[in-house]
Amino acid sequence: MEVSVESINSAVETLISSANTYFILLGAIMVFAMHAGFAFLEVGTVREKNQVNALVKIMTDFGMSALAYFFIGYWVAYDTTFFSSASVLAENNGYELVKFFFLLTFAAAIPAIISGGVAERAQFYPMLVAAALIVAFVYPFFEGMIWNGNYGFQAWLGETFGAEFHDFAGSVVVHGVGGWLALGAIMVLGLRKGRVKDGRLVAFAPSNIPFLALGAWILCIGWFGFNVMSAQTLDGISGLVAVNSLMAMVGGILTSMIAGRKDPGFIHNGPLAGLVAICAGSDLMHPIGALITGGVAGLLFVLLFAFIQNKLRQVDDVLGVWPLHGICGAWGGIACGIFGLESLGGLGGVTFMSQLVGTLTGILIATAGGFLVYKLVDSVSAIRLSEEDEFNGADLAIHKIGSVNGD
Repeated sequence: MEVSVESINSAVETLISSANTYFILLGAIMVFAMHAGFAFLEVGTVREKNQVNALVKIMTDFGMSALAYFFIGYWVAYDTTFFSSASVLAENNGYELVKFFFLLTFAAAIPAIISGGVAERAQFYPMLVAAALIVAFVYPFFEGMIWNGNYGFQAWLGETFGAEFHDFAGSVVVHGVGGWLALGAIMVLGLRKGRVKDGRLVAFAPSNIPFLALGAWILCIGWFGFNVMSAQTLDGISGLVAVNSLMAMVGGILTSMIAGRKDPGFIHNGPLAGLVAICAGSDLMHPIGALITGGVAGLLFVLLFAFIQNKLRQVDDVLGVWPLHGICGAWGGIACGIFGLESLGGLGGVTFMSQLVGTLTGILIATAGGFLVYKLVDSVSAIRLSEEDEFNGADLAIHKIGSVNGD
């Protein structure tokens, strides 16, 4: 029996296509699992009377994000729709469909990030509408600029500064944008009742450290899918990304432990800060550069979160999502332009100015978009709970059930 060259090539192509589909599907599942981490991190941080609300918000935000991204957001970012026949969509083992699933889990992380900042005082449906608007329009606008070359922004950076903006797994595109969007929502909502007492700011302690720790562990594990599988194909997989993610996580743990004086909340957020920061340059940096990047991020989170809780009256960021994602994400984008350079042990192909300009552009779009969306929604329907509902807690006020049954 003769086997033609064409049949061999066809079999190899099918194998490669199916392997790539399976690879990115595993990545999508790992990042999807991270949303459980977002949920438990918030559950462990908020007061007990708001724990059910935290769980429900993350789940429903994902559902609303999926619809917004499927019908609008993915088209805005990549000029791709899903209105073809199923036979067309299933071509190449359905790789493009699974790629959408993978990128959806990134997009849906934006409302999950915002949720932690606005916890304990936000109305349910207005925030859900705001999440849909952000995932449909604001996030994919910047996502398409960076990851699809839309509007000529990347080409301009390359011509002006010698390299395009590099963000391998979303330090700025996902985390930075999410954190700065959250700042707008936090400012519009204002401080929780009881945060100011006798003219001084009062911090609320986390309600459940084991749940907080569980959320952090789930996020840390899933993050290796977030970063490594951002290659999107098997031939692009790199052990450098995995080890750099590991070293940045370790750097964040150790600096948050030292700066946070063994505080469990800081220690469990420290690795997340490191992982946020390494996303951008995880495929370029030397592991020692990644360690430094993560260490600086852990330190930034501790110092800024403490400042917000104790000194900054204008910002009531419950989980510290602005410093964790917004500031550490921005640091990651800029750090890629430092430790990604060949002169500092990186693989090169980046410039500091491109990373700086790209990062600042993301901050500008996200901040403006956050204030615009939340002001718009608030003008139509109040996004803040009444004083009575806030006092009783979002669990009873919105969901009519507490996290613990006393019967």
